[in-house]
Order: sequence, then C-alpha cells, then structure tokens
Amino acid sequence: MNIVILTGAGISAESGVPTFRGPDGLWEGHRVEDVATPEAFERDPQLVHQFYNGRRAKLLDGTIHPNPAHKALARLAMLRAHRVTLVSQNIDDLHERGGSPAVLHMHGELLKSRCTECESVAVCREDLSRASICGACGGIDCLRPHVVWFGEMPFFLDEIAAAISTADLFVAIGTSGLVYPAAGFVSLARDAGARTLEINLEASAASGVFHESRRGKAGDLVPEWVEEMTR
Repeated sequence: MNIVILTGAGISAESGVPTFRGPDGLWEGHRVEDVATPEAFERDPQLVHQFYNGRRAKLLDGTIHPNPAHKALARLAMLRAHRVTLVSQNIDDLHERGGSPAVLHMHGELLKSRCTECESVAVCREDLSRASICGACGGIDCLRPHVVWFGEMPFFLDEIAAAISTADLFVAIGTSGLVYPAAGFVSLARDAGARTLEINLEASAASGVFHESRRGKAGDLVPEWVEEMTR
C-alpha cells in the first residue's frame, strides 16, 4: 500500500515545540509579519536572526524529544510493509530523531542555513548573524534560516504531488487545515482515489473532507493506528 502522511504543528506540540501562532495572534511574542516574511528579513535581519536563533537553541537544549507518534511513524516506514512518504509542515528534526529514514520538510528545516548568494544549504546548529560566513562561497551577511516564509514557495511540491497521485491512503496528523497548499492535499488525495484519515486533537478546518477522523493526542492515536497497519 502507498501511504502519504502529512504532519503538522500538533504532533510536535506534544513534544514541547511551541505551535505556530498563539490565541493572541502572536508567534512567541512577535507579529508574523516581523519575523516570517522575506520583507521582514530585508528590513531587520538582526531581529529575524535573533528569533530563529532562539527557536534553534530551544530545539537543541535537551528538553525537546520525539514523542510516541514520531517513533511510531518511523517504525511504520522502517518495517517496509508499505511504501510510506512522510511530509512535514514542521521545521524541527523530531521525525529524524524519532528514526524516520526520509522526511520531506515542505516548510524547510530550522537546523539548516541557506546562502542568499550561492543558494547552498548547510547544517546549522549555532546562532546566525549578519557576520556569519557561507562555508561554500565565503560570502558575509548572506546566510538566512532555511525555512519557508510567508510569500515563498514551499519545497518538494512536485514530489508530494507525485506521491499523492499514486497514494492508496492519505493521513494528516496534527494539522490545522488552514495553511495552503498543505490544506489542499486531502482533496488531491480524494480526487486520486485514496482513502483519507485525519488524526487530530480537535476538528480542523478540513475535517469534513476526510473519510475518517480520529480525535485525541497523536502520541496515543498514532501508535494505535500504526499497530493496525502492521498486523
């Protein structure tokens, strides 16, 4: 069976990663427009670097770990009983730390940097600043977080579309159903003839499109679902 799995902020929230936007509309005390757009980076690169440096440090401080949902998805992929394509809207590395062998990070990766001059991408586990030097081209003041900001095109869209077009089952875990193009994947999957399943703490904006919805914590429900799929 070909399975495409999309994960969102809900799966990482159970590991202690802050969700994208709080009830006050702010993202960790900042307006999205000030820290998550190309215009913000051009206007105030120091602020943007400080924001992502803080998120990166939190991810690496030893308090955030993969939860049972991350580990269960890795187990499903490693058993090779099915062909699994794992797509994540999250920029953390919890799927990889949980053991998943391949992840399509459509919104980028916090632990990588990208050069705005030569476009090289490199592992980044330290703070970035305007004084950071690109290891590939030697440029200064040209590194940025390797994340997709508002107004930018997500990564791997062709690969994701190809996987969905041949999927027998599409599963969304911990997603809001609000952020496009990911919110439209379930409709693409249904149009391609796939069964669709949503696993979420509460109803999402796309819940009505899924064939089946299961409510509860990903850390509880995902291992149960994986157990069903591997019997």
